[in-house]
Amino acid sequence: MKKVLAMALLCAAGLPVCAAGQADTTAPKFSISPTGRILMDAAAYTSNEKKDFPAGFAVPDVRVGVKASYGKWKACVDIGYAFGKIGLKDIYVQHTFDQSNLLRFGYFVHQFGLQSATSSSMKISMEEPTSNEAFNYPRLLGAMYVFDKGDYFATASIHAESKAMQLHSNELGKTGYGGMTRLAWRPVREDGNIVQVGFSFAAGSAQYTNSADDGHRAYSIAANFPTRVANVNAVGATVENISSMVKFTPELLLARGPLALESQYYYFRLNRRQDLQAYTAYGAYAMLRCLAIGGDYQYSHADAGIATPAPKSLEFVLGYNYTNTSCAKAGILGGRVNDVNLTANWYINKYMIWRLRMGYTHRFDKAGVPDVNLGAIQTRFQVIF
Repeated sequence: MKKVLAMALLCAAGLPVCAAGQADTTAPKFSISPTGRILMDAAAYTSNEKKDFPAGFAVPDVRVGVKASYGKWKACVDIGYAFGKIGLKDIYVQHTFDQSNLLRFGYFVHQFGLQSATSSSMKISMEEPTSNEAFNYPRLLGAMYVFDKGDYFATASIHAESKAMQLHSNELGKTGYGGMTRLAWRPVREDGNIVQVGFSFAAGSAQYTNSADDGHRAYSIAANFPTRVANVNAVGATVENISSMVKFTPELLLARGPLALESQYYYFRLNRRQDLQAYTAYGAYAMLRCLAIGGDYQYSHADAGIATPAPKSLEFVLGYNYTNTSCAKAGILGGRVNDVNLTANWYINKYMIWRLRMGYTHRFDKAGVPDVNLGAIQTRFQVIF
């Protein structure tokens, strides 16, 4: 009788029960933890277009979320708030088959190049390179398989277009789709000694434009000036009569002691219908990193990139980016950007980072708008847990 009562109590508590009537301590444990972040920015500018860049303050990102795990299963829900709007961020479920293989499905950033391995708040140059904003992907609804073992890292994704999270299928009319992969070879990945080369490729269909009647025959790319206190478009174009999209990005990662180099090149092509000239665009960035305080750079297997420096580290990052979204052969002048920047990152503790960025950006060759010269000094205090 006592055994029956004990089993009943265990069942009522939701605990697994073994044949002997005891709680099964070998069963997976359920855990749940809150997540969040706060970014607080300030910026001052000097520009020939002063009306577009007044100095100011901003809270460009506030997030609240939760992560849960049960055995080989994990789930994440993340909600963001910025400039009076609430938006969905990461929402996914993940199954880990073993130490080297996992499958994630839901709404998240898929792996496409080195920059996709870090979130927007963890960019070492405070703001991501313009080329990555223009040619990479936002969060997408889909599934991604990840292989991470030894010298090799590989991902494969399938996804729907970004509007699939905002509109019903009858409103889209026709849902755009695509796929991508990231492959990386890392023959050296010791602390203070890293060599990695990689290649990412993606292909997809045209996207939703303004209504379901448009027939999904357009594709848009765009990138803002590298600041979130002011919100000003730098380059980009919307191309009509699209049949398909292809793009790729080779990547390079090197580290020796407290010095590191990260770089990517992007190629982007839109094939067009009715014998129209294809639209092509390209860009590249390089960032030289130095840990003035904090020892040597370390490798992160989960991201296939450099791990976040330890608390109390001080890092300097010198970056350059060139982006070209103008294609004379297609008759589309989306603009070109040169950007050089220097960023200091102080990793205060496990949860807090302070950043200071100084940069110069030159935008030119964009149809219908003047050239812009922008000097900016920005700072950010962020809390992430």
